[in-house]
Amino acid sequence: MAYIRVKYPKNRYDYIADFMLDALIESKQIEQFFRPSEERWVTIGVDPIRKKREDYQGPERRKSKQYTLTLN
Repeated sequence: MAYIRVKYPKNRYDYIADFMLDALIESKQIEQFFRPSEERWVTIGVDPIRKKREDYQGPERRKSKQYTLTLN
């Protein structure tokens, strides 16, 4: 399990399990989180953050193709 550094209001910092990040962002409980891939703090409401997959309205591209195997 990966852990992410977050900043709560009043300059309180903590590490959270990665699966908790979306819920904390949506509930506005954190002000920032550290994005290691960019080596910087991301500010909620200012910087771009990831979106839920349910926001995507296009065709499903991630499903694997299914093939039928027939033996002669």
